[in-house]
Amino acid sequence: MVERLRGDWPALEHVLVIGEPSWDEFITTPWEDVRDPAVLPALRPDPNDVTLLIFTSGTTGEPKGVMHTHNTMVAANDPLPERLGTTPDSVFHMASTLAHLTGFLYGARLNVQNGATCVLQDVWDPVEFVDLVERHGITCTSAATPFLHDILRVPDLAERDLSSLTRFCCMGAPIPSAVVRQARERLPGLAVLGGWGQTEEGLVTLGIPGDPEDKIVETDGHPWPNMEVRVVDREGEVVPPRTEGALQVRGPFLFVGYAERLELTRELMVPADDGRGDWFDTGDLAHLDEDGYLRITGRTKDVIIRGGENVPVAYVENVLYEHPAVEAVAVVAVPDPRLQERACACVVLKPGASGFEFAEMQAHLAEKGVAKQYWPERLEVLDELPRTPSGKIQKFQLRAQVVDGPAG
Repeated sequence: MVERLRGDWPALEHVLVIGEPSWDEFITTPWEDVRDPAVLPALRPDPNDVTLLIFTSGTTGEPKGVMHTHNTMVAANDPLPERLGTTPDSVFHMASTLAHLTGFLYGARLNVQNGATCVLQDVWDPVEFVDLVERHGITCTSAATPFLHDILRVPDLAERDLSSLTRFCCMGAPIPSAVVRQARERLPGLAVLGGWGQTEEGLVTLGIPGDPEDKIVETDGHPWPNMEVRVVDREGEVVPPRTEGALQVRGPFLFVGYAERLELTRELMVPADDGRGDWFDTGDLAHLDEDGYLRITGRTKDVIIRGGENVPVAYVENVLYEHPAVEAVAVVAVPDPRLQERACACVVLKPGASGFEFAEMQAHLAEKGVAKQYWPERLEVLDELPRTPSGKIQKFQLRAQVVDGPAG
């Protein structure tokens, strides 16, 4: 691949491949003797140089190349030990690809930055994960919600020793309240903490161990130190607590731009005149409570407008997750000539579930007190939902699949 691209990279001089002679030669060369030590400081990278080009996961459409610097990456991990209570004796675990920001930050950098150990799991398997916890004393892992689903379904979980595992940080997707409660029942020593962030700014919010149940179940955590979060209306004015609006963030973790997409970068940055940096428009809808805890309510691109009324997608999904037959769910919009859009619920059933009919879904929503105008008007039972390698549901693909396929 490198040879194919070499013509587009005129500055490329060396290619190092670990395990091959190129790497062995590089690592054994006494560079302080080969080069004049006086010139080495000038070659040291600047902390504000771009060190990472990583692409967004593509949950809403075309992936974009996000640029981070040494400073933004170090800053993103700095507050984590204090928030989670980790030490150099902690043993981290990572099953996400290191080409995803979660894997890169918490699998490749966090342990090095804190002198701790990290166990990398090449291919996700929940039974193997439980084995690894027992073998290595894993204390903390970070992953998307489906990974937690899988762990809770390990057949002999109650007989296994997972006492060392005290932190599970759920990032990248909302945590259904039913899943949090199941985790508390089956793994009482484990704190499940919801977090929110994007490739553009790493982790922005995370739950605090010891939070009351309503904060853990109903929010996506509290902002990290030095990261600012605000929710604004269509005119850009900050809205009162518990009022939905557009989510904007700023702070030291924020990326420095999209590669070769300067105009898009400028379009999403909201100028501020207080000298503390511009705000980044995340594309998410959210509200903040009176204590500053964040709750993601949807994506601006995921909003379903039915007859002029917004359907609260994340709320409806959470309620459907509570049905005992439902393993995974995503609510997406399908076009409608009269109402503009209608909601379609796409569900995957738990193993052994006998079925899930449209009338059964309606009865469940009615029992939970969901307003009738928010009920999905179509139900699709699927074998699986399209996901990114890190476990996020790709709703743009799901919408296309539902629109192009027959109604189920």
